[in-house]
Amino acid sequence: MPTTISRDDLRNVAIVAHVDHGKTTLVDAMLWQSGAFREGSDVNERVMDSMDLEREKGITILAKNTAVRYTPDDGSSEVKFNIVDTPGHADFGGEVERALTMVDGVVLLVDASEGPLPQTRFVLRKALSLHLPVILVVNKVDRPDARVEEVVDETLDLFLDLDATEDQLDFPTVYTNAKAGTASLDASKMDEAKDLRPLMELLRSYIPAPQYEEGHPLQAHVTNLDASPYVGRLAVCRVRNGTIRKGQEIAWCRADGETITKGKVTELYVTEALDRVDAAEAGPGEIIAVAGLADVTIGETLADLNEPVALPVISVDEPSLSVTIGINTSPLAGQDGKKLTARLVKDRLERELVGNVSLRVNPTERPDTWEVQGRGELQLAILVELMRREGFELTVGKPQVVTREVDGKVHEPVERMTIDVPEDYVGVVTQLLALRKGRLEQMINHGTGWVRMDYLVPARGLIGFRTEFLTETRGTGLMHHVFDRYEPWAGELRTRPSGALVADRQGTVTPFACFGLQERGSLFVSPGDATYCGMIIGENSRSEDLDVNAVREKQLNNIRSSTAEELVRLTPAKLLSLDGAMEFLREDECVEVTPHHVRMRKVELDPNQRAKAAKRAKLAAQG
Repeated sequence: MPTTISRDDLRNVAIVAHVDHGKTTLVDAMLWQSGAFREGSDVNERVMDSMDLEREKGITILAKNTAVRYTPDDGSSEVKFNIVDTPGHADFGGEVERALTMVDGVVLLVDASEGPLPQTRFVLRKALSLHLPVILVVNKVDRPDARVEEVVDETLDLFLDLDATEDQLDFPTVYTNAKAGTASLDASKMDEAKDLRPLMELLRSYIPAPQYEEGHPLQAHVTNLDASPYVGRLAVCRVRNGTIRKGQEIAWCRADGETITKGKVTELYVTEALDRVDAAEAGPGEIIAVAGLADVTIGETLADLNEPVALPVISVDEPSLSVTIGINTSPLAGQDGKKLTARLVKDRLERELVGNVSLRVNPTERPDTWEVQGRGELQLAILVELMRREGFELTVGKPQVVTREVDGKVHEPVERMTIDVPEDYVGVVTQLLALRKGRLEQMINHGTGWVRMDYLVPARGLIGFRTEFLTETRGTGLMHHVFDRYEPWAGELRTRPSGALVADRQGTVTPFACFGLQERGSLFVSPGDATYCGMIIGENSRSEDLDVNAVREKQLNNIRSSTAEELVRLTPAKLLSLDGAMEFLREDECVEVTPHHVRMRKVELDPNQRAKAAKRAKLAAQG
């Protein structure tokens, strides 16, 4: 019987939470207090959010790991915490699932006012299914609207709801103010807290040390990928058993479960604070980065050359939403970006697949268009946004749900949704979701003028819902949703109530034309913008589409009137972001995305062909 040994100088822990509950801020404070940054050094806030998009949107997109060293008060030896900061959005659930395979315990962070939300439920469900011990951290206890005791009770209810075992229900709780970098085991004594040592001590005592079998040959699980400009692709691994050394020849067990290739570790890195540092060797439990394996992918195993034993391949939830992404086919193509060809788009999508296990790319009937499947609108919009910043010009279709067949019937994904709104808007929100086949599960009035509503809604019904929701609640409503399960197809859903104003010719938008059109609806273009036949230039106030002339100029005559010199008063154009444009689309529309522009257009640009297609669709529906 092999002997199992614990490695007491190391702890691997993931921080999981809902969006904006303070994960990244807490990791920042831990790094500062561990002496990772010297006094006076210039370090960004939210240092773990290193991508431009992460900083702009204030969210974490990629799971990243850092290392914090801690010397206990009792004089025992120093402990190294490998901390993995995970995304809070369920759209990046693939990142969360991978991160959880690297660690031995989880810190569940919950806002002291908002309490557990749908994404908290999502990440906690994953942690409990892997039987990982959980420490509850109630953050932002300094908020004036904090309700600490109720939030702890709500979290306990969530554990019960997710069928947690008795051991899992007996979780320790610590209270923090991540911004101030303080923690306490007693919420009433937060004023006396000076630093995060109570949290660090709890991590050391409650999170189990990594365990390994004595004498077991090398096994390292590839859980993430990175790249270095100097050594190429890096495989980020958790060493399960044995020791891996720089320069060592290893067996590389491929994802198909059968192929075993010989490889060599050309470079070996471990994490110290935010930096990867060279290492001669790494033992069991350590999180490492290995260079030298050119096409290694997630889920594969690095093993002993003489005794290769593969670990199980990592599996993640299936995608629930898809969009078509293809080359830009509009009349204005090529004026903005440098990457225009189908080969470049295909190569870029295949590169994305290497490090993103929750995406799928499927071919379509057209050689220049692909179906990209992901977890949600945000994940797909982030991919398109990254590509446009790299110089690509793309055509992106309307998001569709990914259905599956169960017992001969079509099933569609259903989302669990939590909405917080002022009492005045309960009626309007109920009305909006009734049209989208939403089912109200629970409604709680906290007595503060705000109401929390829990819904189950078909994922189709939430495409384009956010904009309408924020408009109807005057920007006060908060909504969060996460995939829950598959249910039978809910039938026809009402799409966008308004039609589109569609340009009927190419040219430059004029102030005179805009003045005449602004009575018809709200415009997405301003004078001086380029337009072409089939481009959507505004939202019609009626339900049907309307072809309009947006380049019409004022005809001059030789009669002067007293009002001729008056200024044309125009309503400012409504500028749509990429996310907003994707939400606005109907079935026969798509978005043209270039490095500097987001335009919407009809899939079929010719108005005569559109009319014929509409007629055919009407006849098909009748007959």
